[in-house]
Amino acid sequence: MEGGEMNMNKKILTLSAITLGAGILFATASNTLAYRGDASVTGPNCTAERHEEMTQAFNNNDYNAWKELMQGKGRVTEVVNEGNFARFAEMHKLQLEGKTDEAGAIRAELGLGLRNGSGKGQGMGYGRNANR
Repeated sequence: MEGGEMNMNKKILTLSAITLGAGILFATASNTLAYRGDASVTGPNCTAERHEEMTQAFNNNDYNAWKELMQGKGRVTEVVNEGNFARFAEMHKLQLEGKTDEAGAIRAELGLGLRNGSGKGQGMGYGRNANR
C-alpha cells in the first residue's frame, strides 16, 4: 500500500468514527431531553403502573406520593414542595386538557422555566446561564 492510500484510509476511518460518535451523542441527548415539561411526552421511566400512581398523586393532591415516585430526580423535585404542589398538580391537569398557555403561566410562576429559559429557572443547566 502506498503512503497516499494509507492516509486516505486513515481519513475515512477518522471521519467514520466522528460520524458514529455524533450519532450516538444525538441519540442519547434526544432521549435525555425528551420530556421537558410536555405532558404528552412520556419520560424514560414511564410504565403503566407508575403513570397510574402519578395520576392518583395529582388527583389526590398527594405531595408525599409524588415525591416518593420522583425519588429526588430532576430539577422539578428541587422546585416543587408541599406548599406549591397543588399549583403543580393544577399545571399538570391543564397540560393534559391542552390548556398550554394557562399551564405555562403556572410553570413560570413556580420557576420551572420553559425551553426558551423564561421563568425563575432560567438556563435549565445549559450554556452560559447554567450556574445562575
